[in-house]
Amino acid sequence: MRKLLTVLALGAMLLIGGAPAAQAAAATDIVVEDTAGTLDLDTLFPAIEEIDFNEPTKVAIYTRNGEFSDNLNEEVLRFARENHPEWLSPDKQKWADSLFLFALDPMGRQVGTYFGEDRKVSPGQRDDIQAATKDLFSEAQWTEGTVAGIERAAQMMNRPWYESPRLYAWSGVILVVGGISTGSTLYVRRTYRKRSAKALGAGNASYANVSMDLEVTELNAKTIGSDSRYGSLVLEKYRGFSSAYNQLAEQSNKANGLETKLHVRKQTAQFLEKYAANASELDRMDDVIADTNMLLNMGSGWAGAWERQLAPLREDLAEIEELLSHKDAAPEAPSAMALRRFKSMTAAEAEKWAAGLQAGNLDPEDALDKIAAARQELTGLLKDHSEAVIAKYAKTTKEAKLMREAMRTPKAPDTRRSSSHSILGTVYPSNRFWSVVGFTSGFRSGQSSVQESRSASSSSGGSTGYGSSGGSFSGSGSSSRF
Repeated sequence: MRKLLTVLALGAMLLIGGAPAAQAAAATDIVVEDTAGTLDLDTLFPAIEEIDFNEPTKVAIYTRNGEFSDNLNEEVLRFARENHPEWLSPDKQKWADSLFLFALDPMGRQVGTYFGEDRKVSPGQRDDIQAATKDLFSEAQWTEGTVAGIERAAQMMNRPWYESPRLYAWSGVILVVGGISTGSTLYVRRTYRKRSAKALGAGNASYANVSMDLEVTELNAKTIGSDSRYGSLVLEKYRGFSSAYNQLAEQSNKANGLETKLHVRKQTAQFLEKYAANASELDRMDDVIADTNMLLNMGSGWAGAWERQLAPLREDLAEIEELLSHKDAAPEAPSAMALRRFKSMTAAEAEKWAAGLQAGNLDPEDALDKIAAARQELTGLLKDHSEAVIAKYAKTTKEAKLMREAMRTPKAPDTRRSSSHSILGTVYPSNRFWSVVGFTSGFRSGQSSVQESRSASSSSGGSTGYGSSGGSFSGSGSSSRF
């Protein structure tokens, strides 16, 4: 977009005697502290390396999973002081020269942008940079949104005078509108092109896996006993596999037959993403069929198949302490104590189940029953704890209702990949079991609903202060919500 606007302005330059050529500069360094674990670094680094800055700039990125009520500016400054003092000026009162710091809190729903004194922009431009990320962040496209924010910041920081919108306004409103409109269109097209390429690659990889395993999948299905409780349920899911594969083959032909120029369209990106989702679903299904056959018949790879069935429960046990470490998660409630007790007891029981299978004292179907019973018990404990959390956080009946609705939506149950790739995740509805990760997601959503009801402006307003711990720090930067 920047290059296009510069070209469009050349006509105006002729009227005022020309202008110096812009000097593009790459990022001098890229530092990523992805403590939230939300970014695809294989995509992020190449994308940033392609961005042109007006002056050599060090790019730092910090992600965290915080609370909705956190002051992101304060948390970013605290992290910098403790972990990256080089991000601060020599007197520690501002951000370091030549630095652009981008911060993201996907759980707290906040984005922040911070600048060295020689890179700072106006408050309106900070808002513009953050606004460039929000549509993508609202769709949980964390890496793409981060790149969009950094790309917009690169355009704004140290922008030459002849690229200023004021010049375009002076040169002619029509030129400005046309340039911005065209630039925006190019940016949107680039976004859809990237989405299309990513979806096509993922869809083709899954489709190839399904195709290569097709005969093996059919053989696995034939050796699953139809009189088995879990086997019969998996076979019921398999009945439409062949038809779905044929439909996927047609989708694959259409997807790979599309001209590349069509990848810039929204409809194309959506079609390719649907193709990728369908291919992934079949790829998941043939894995489940293989595990069902291996575990129920106690084949040579039964131990690996068993671990995959146990994985969702193990992940839940590992997440319980993290959940209860948050100040608003009612860690002192009796329901929290019940969750901790469940964690210790179930971890020990799970080892006994594996030993029983190994010794032949525990039937595979009975072992699956034990996992199902444990996850059902955890679901009940999480539902009990949700009421304790709501009672602690909500101040009114209306707020309690908002939180309860958010924590009872489909976002709250288990949606992790490990669960959907398990036998239980296949034969039972997705809302049968709650997970700790899903509980946390529902809780955050409930907090957001409450905060928005408390202050409509706080849901979209920006913050420039660094909180009580910031002291006399006065670095340029702000944060806002999405």
